[in-house]
Amino acid sequence: MIPANIDTIRRRIAVACQNAGRKADDITLLAVAKTFPAGMVREVVDAGVPDIGENYVQELLEKRERLADEAIRWHFIGHLQSNKVKYLAPWISLVHAVDNAGLAREIDRRGAQAGRVIDVLVEVNTTGETTKFGVRPENAAALVRSLEDLRYIRIAGLMTIGPFLPDPEGSRPMFRTLRHLKDELAGAAQHNVEMRHLSMGMTGDFEVAIEEGATLIRIGTAIFGSRKKRS
Repeated sequence: MIPANIDTIRRRIAVACQNAGRKADDITLLAVAKTFPAGMVREVVDAGVPDIGENYVQELLEKRERLADEAIRWHFIGHLQSNKVKYLAPWISLVHAVDNAGLAREIDRRGAQAGRVIDVLVEVNTTGETTKFGVRPENAAALVRSLEDLRYIRIAGLMTIGPFLPDPEGSRPMFRTLRHLKDELAGAAQHNVEMRHLSMGMTGDFEVAIEEGATLIRIGTAIFGSRKKRS
């Protein structure tokens, strides 16, 4: 099931890229594995998807240990608490959801201890929903500027979660807002800013996200099937 699902997604990515005049190679497929067992993650990796996203630190640590023999690029895509950064700093590939200076500074501090620069994305709340994390679009530039003195984080782009609507077109304005913000921030001469990524688009709206400039799409259900609730 999983290899067939991935093949289907890759075909859809190719069509979306063709429609947008983009290259499919410019899109990173990130498999969102929260609640799914390590064995299923291994199937994903074996099918050619090395980028795996997790929302919970403990679950990520357990799967990383069980899958230590696999060449996986681990992404943390959930709301990260400052006191959990120490567990991820030595090896995490990308932190997707930094939305305040306190968290960014803790990542920088732990990066210094680990002797490595940690790539992060600034999470932007483009929908205005109070149930979602993220800095407001009009405050994103100020947050990025406030981190200019940090040496062990690299702001590699932006991340957002679109609205959960039946019609994926409803996400387009939010994705467009994020793309415009990325273009604005890319023009800033700040040593620790490299606006390479737009992490946006999930199972229900990733084609629209690609058309609006996504470089990372976060896919769970379309790869693994229906998600189990955490006990």
